[in-house]
Amino acid sequence: MNLNEWLNEKVPAITSSLNDINKQYIDIENSIGFVGRDEIYKILDKFHEVLFPGIYTTPPIDEIRINIVSSNKLREAALDLRDIIEKVLIYNMEDSNPANCETYCREQADQIVMNLIARFPTVRKVLQTDIQAAYNGDPAALSTEEILLSYPSVVAMFIHRIAHELYEMGVQIVPRIMSEHAHRLTGIDIHPGASIGESFFIDHGTGVVIGETCTIGRNVKVYQGVTLGALSFPLDANGNPIKGIKRHPNIEDNVVIYAGATILGGDTTIGHDSVLGSNIWLTHSVPPYSRVYNSQPSPNISNSQMKNIEYHI
Repeated sequence: MNLNEWLNEKVPAITSSLNDINKQYIDIENSIGFVGRDEIYKILDKFHEVLFPGIYTTPPIDEIRINIVSSNKLREAALDLRDIIEKVLIYNMEDSNPANCETYCREQADQIVMNLIARFPTVRKVLQTDIQAAYNGDPAALSTEEILLSYPSVVAMFIHRIAHELYEMGVQIVPRIMSEHAHRLTGIDIHPGASIGESFFIDHGTGVVIGETCTIGRNVKVYQGVTLGALSFPLDANGNPIKGIKRHPNIEDNVVIYAGATILGGDTTIGHDSVLGSNIWLTHSVPPYSRVYNSQPSPNISNSQMKNIEYHI
């Protein structure tokens, strides 16, 4: 039997078996699927163009056309997002009446999108503080345009600030897809539930993890490899993690956290104006103006060209 014959004979039974398995776990008609996920990526691109008109738009547009182009992009993205959110709401509705559910979910999706877009001027102003924080916090930065076009922190925060708004409105799935898209693009993993104040900068960015219930104040700077995470999860009677509890730390204003630091626990608060050194492991609170660091290591340095000489520091 050649491949073509095998495909004709065996594939129908295999696809039927796969469909039976999927029906046990996935409601294909109501879930947004990978097509919906990719549509969310496109919506974010359109929002990017709207929030930074004339910069991310292709081809470049003059000031006379900016308002028209931005308005059209925003309308298109808003309608696409409304359709996605409506599907998510229907999928998660407990109401078994399809007619009532569809009407209610459409109205709710409309309101969510209107509330989100009404927040865009505020989101844009906050993003500008993030851009300025990057410029102020990195001596290698030569211009805010360089930061806007090339720094992963700005990309991550642009997506997070939108995803967090949707998370606060109770939208499921969509904010998490947005945050994981940012993670894929930048190496920065911020849960959409994390609350982050103005003027936030992640220098370099790779490997940063910020958990769902983390709260971060204003003017905070974080370096690569920092984890703001949770301790061991409390379990319910069935052995499953308990949802909806405070698990991640609080970082107050004007804190600097250097590379590789790990701060864990929902009861952990880092007081304002503190500096946390590289590679620390912290599971308890520290007061304002603290300096937290490990003892200086004592490396052994040898020189292979000068035999029998070894330096101990």
